[in-house]
Amino acid sequence: MKNKKLLCVAAAALLSMSAAVSSAGQKKTSPRPEERDGQQVAAPATNGASTAGATTTTDSSVAASPQYFYEFEQPEFVVSHIQIEHDGAGRGRVRFVRKSDAEPITEPLELSPSVLQRIMTIWEMLRFLETETSYQSEKQFPHLGTSRLRMERGGRERAAEFNWTRNTDASALVNEYRRVADQALFVFEINLAREIQPLDSPKLISRLDTLLDRKALSDPKQLLPLLRDLSIDERLPLIARNHAGRLLKKIEK
Repeated sequence: MKNKKLLCVAAAALLSMSAAVSSAGQKKTSPRPEERDGQQVAAPATNGASTAGATTTTDSSVAASPQYFYEFEQPEFVVSHIQIEHDGAGRGRVRFVRKSDAEPITEPLELSPSVLQRIMTIWEMLRFLETETSYQSEKQFPHLGTSRLRMERGGRERAAEFNWTRNTDASALVNEYRRVADQALFVFEINLAREIQPLDSPKLISRLDTLLDRKALSDPKQLLPLLRDLSIDERLPLIARNHAGRLLKKIEK
């Protein structure tokens, strides 16, 4: 009898353990996402699909974004070639070719809001993409250099070239870009002087003073942080530091 009871208890234990294992296995196993409750369920989009959609949107928005270009060229000038390009937010780059350099100089560009507004207003007044107006006057002055304007927007593109114009809007736009170029060139040259040619700084700051008096800078207030640094930079001669301090006060007025 005792042996029969032991066999019954062992059998019951085995059955209990088998049920527990079966239950645990069922809990760990879940239906595939596409086959829940016997129905087909669409699988969630992968990261790759989501990213591809975002990339397509970005590419299309970039393609539709307007791009603006200015170029000046006169091989006999000290700065013989200038290129400026920027988007509708005023961000882009400026490139110079100087006779003293073997390679072009390329610097990042960010137009201040006031400068960008002036430039955008003139582009709109020109209705550049909507017209085929020639800005070249009857008279030719190639010794003054050639200016080029170009605009791209929404798959459309147009360029215009002239060495002298009687169109007041085209002339105003060229002058705005020249101010941008002169200011950017000063920033590049004075930073170069600070690093390797400090003795050039008095001449450069004196030229900046002349440009300021001639209103030949795009936005002098953009130079305030730089002038503060120059006025206390002990690498520069005292005359340069003092002159930078005077220009600082002059612009802040």
